[in-house]
Order: sequence, then structure tokens, then C-alpha cells
Amino acid sequence: MRIDKYLWAIRVFKTRTLATASCREGRVLVKDDTVKPARVVKVGEEIVIKKGAVYFKWKVIDLPKSRVGPPLVATYAEDITSPEEKLKLQMIRLGQNQRPKGIGRPTKRDRRDWDKHFR
Repeated sequence: MRIDKYLWAIRVFKTRTLATASCREGRVLVKDDTVKPARVVKVGEEIVIKKGAVYFKWKVIDLPKSRVGPPLVATYAEDITSPEEKLKLQMIRLGQNQRPKGIGRPTKRDRRDWDKHFR
């Protein structure tokens, strides 16, 4: 099974197009190497996905035939993301909620500062 299709099937990405784009942009790693969307996934591999400043890690348990429901994701993939990365995600979410109302969306500079702070 293609890696973009696998990531879509286990609900890491909302659409297959987003999964393909992430692979092309170098945000998906297997064995510390960036992968193309057509790379074949094997059982037992660890996949690292960079979303923003957070690196999520998934271990391939089995290959689904098609997209699976949320309760069945655990039978096909195991989330082995480190607690530090999960804490980083919580901190980013808390920081985003503490923005004063009425000043608009965060700028590119704000996002870069968050990325530097949480790396």
C-alpha cells in the first residue's frame, strides 16, 4: 500500500491530497529519510510526520484495505509519539487560545516565533 494512502486510511490526514502533499513537501519520514507518496509501506516500519512544530510517530501494525473508522485505527497503527512532543502540542494549543481577541490572525512572524520556541 502506498504511504499516502496508508496515512489517509488510518486518519492521520483528512484527505488523500493532504497526505500526498505532505510527502512531497518532505514532512513524512521513514528511517530518517523523506519519502515520496508512492513509497510502499511495510508492516513494522515507523513513520514520522511533521505537522507544524510537532513530530508525530506511528508504527505500522497492519495494512487496511481502505479507510477505517476511528475505533479501528488502533488495529492498523500504533501512535508512539513521545510524551515531549505531545506536551509541545498542548503548549502550542494553549498559546493559541491566549491570544487577545480583536487583534486578528497570527502573522507569519508569530508562527515562526512559536516554531523557534517549541523546537
